[in-house]
Amino acid sequence: MKSTNKAVIGIGMFAIAVAARGDELAQKGRAIFNEHQQSVVTVQLVLKTRISMSGSGGQSSEIRQDVSGTVLDGSGLTVLSLSATDPGSLVQAMAGGDEEARLKVETELTDAKILLDDGTEIPSEIVLRDKDMDLAFLRPKSKPAKPMTALDLNQAAKAEILDQVITLNRLGRAAGRAHCASVERISAIVQKPRLFYLPDASQTRTELGSPVFTLDGKVLGVMVTRVSKGPRSGLGMMGQSENVTPIILPAQDVMNAAKQVPTAAPANDEKPK
Repeated sequence: MKSTNKAVIGIGMFAIAVAARGDELAQKGRAIFNEHQQSVVTVQLVLKTRISMSGSGGQSSEIRQDVSGTVLDGSGLTVLSLSATDPGSLVQAMAGGDEEARLKVETELTDAKILLDDGTEIPSEIVLRDKDMDLAFLRPKSKPAKPMTALDLNQAAKAEILDQVITLNRLGRAAGRAHCASVERISAIVQKPRLFYLPDASQTRTELGSPVFTLDGKVLGVMVTRVSKGPRSGLGMMGQSENVTPIILPAQDVMNAAKQVPTAAPANDEKPK
């Protein structure tokens, strides 16, 4: 009887410890959310898309979509995933092989606005694209009325396998474009050709363009997409093409790319060679 009581007490103590750890994670996550949520904005994109297959006519459409962006300085310079501005490239990458050769998806970004919480719409434009790192940098066409809240990438961190991290993003119009926080776990760390982190396959609300934080509140990086060239290699565990995977690009890489942003948007906004 005494051994049974000890077992019950042991289970109870374990449950209390697990609950306390969960509360600690929630507290740290809320602190990050409260401090940095305003540096995450909704970017509204208008895209013209044309889809065609070899031997058949194409279909054209215009779509308006909201994506998450992270503000990097008070002028409103914002980083987002380049894939969000050109979803056609992802469609073709997921197709792969002969299917990719037959399928042609053309996407043109015709308009971009940063949406503020007070309803202000700030007309903006892409001033730099980095296809290799899947980054696009957006800048308001005119100076904002007041400096925007920005995320300091100098407060950068590293993570280890199975570390928990916090991501922040904006939900869509149906959810009132509310700020959102999610908990991710680092499932892999890739060293070559460059360092990046892979979140696990759990389904969360984390979107491309979301900043990622370690539990001490430092910036780990930004969520983007990595695309592998070559024939389609099948589907991963979540039914996604293995040619395409979301990754966390380290803050240092984002900061280095941001240094290439011109002070005035050039006629050709591709990354300088």
